[in-house]
Amino acid sequence: MPMSTLSVPNISLMALDDLSDISCISVPLKGLFMRAYVIGNVTIDETIAVSEMPAAGASVLGRQRSRDLGGKGANQAVIMARCGLPTTLVAAIGEGFRADAIREHLAEEPVVNHLIALPGRSTDFSVVLTTPDGENLNVTTTDAAQNLPLAEAVAGLADAGPGDLAVLQGNLTDETTRGVLEAASSRGMITVFNPSPLRSFFCGLWPFIDIAFLNEGEALALTGTSGEEACRRLLATGVREVVLTFGGNGAMLASGDAMIRVPSVPCTVVDTTGAGDTFMAVALASAALRGSRLDRTAIEHAARAAAITVSRPGTRSAFPTRSQLAAIFAVG
Repeated sequence: MPMSTLSVPNISLMALDDLSDISCISVPLKGLFMRAYVIGNVTIDETIAVSEMPAAGASVLGRQRSRDLGGKGANQAVIMARCGLPTTLVAAIGEGFRADAIREHLAEEPVVNHLIALPGRSTDFSVVLTTPDGENLNVTTTDAAQNLPLAEAVAGLADAGPGDLAVLQGNLTDETTRGVLEAASSRGMITVFNPSPLRSFFCGLWPFIDIAFLNEGEALALTGTSGEEACRRLLATGVREVVLTFGGNGAMLASGDAMIRVPSVPCTVVDTTGAGDTFMAVALASAALRGSRLDRTAIEHAARAAAITVSRPGTRSAFPTRSQLAAIFAVG
């Protein structure tokens, strides 16, 4: 299949203040200018601040910090669209007041919405616990996401073509996830997958995935090892690029025989919810909008955007605004 190259960043999920030491490597992909199709979940996030994460069986006091649009699929789609990259969100919603709230939130964003309404199903929501040091614990329901029909999901790709992005996460069923990846690959799309939340069927998906983003816990669960060896095992399955993140200890990018380790730069963190979604979405959008490979500029743009996200609480409300993203893109 004809290939052009796009360079994927040495990604850290921590917000970075200084990227002077970051480099990039070239990634074989199937197109240059892209549109993004995010096939995933959409939720209403209820964020509760607690003094510390509760132990099993414990009861703790908390206070509600925000009620916001969320879900990894919606997060990535909203951020890419705010960047100015044409973006379609393909997601299922159920019934009730949360479905109405999702429609209202998304109507305020420049994303194209392909929402599949499922009568008799509950709209998905998340309960996010955050601690004073910015760490979070997220529990998400999947009644809508798990019942997104494959045919409806693939229909959302009707106008997609070679070089467009197909971005998926771990919230859909095996059948739908696999079917969408196969459909995207057959169209020459670039497939991007984040195996979160972890599911038992992920190991059979790697041959359909161009780029995988995962943290060290996910890598250990899926490969039985960590670090460079985890990357090698995933590359051996057919994944072209592996981005392995270590939180405050940086990230590793693996491509073929290249392994690059990138440290994180410390910063003030209020809430890490959505930081990884922000970083990935802005990096990809920056490169696509410049008709460029993912390069140092894309990484700098992404890190500046992620720094905004982690500096304030919430989900969508914490993401950079369109004007902030425009200002970021105007530099370098």
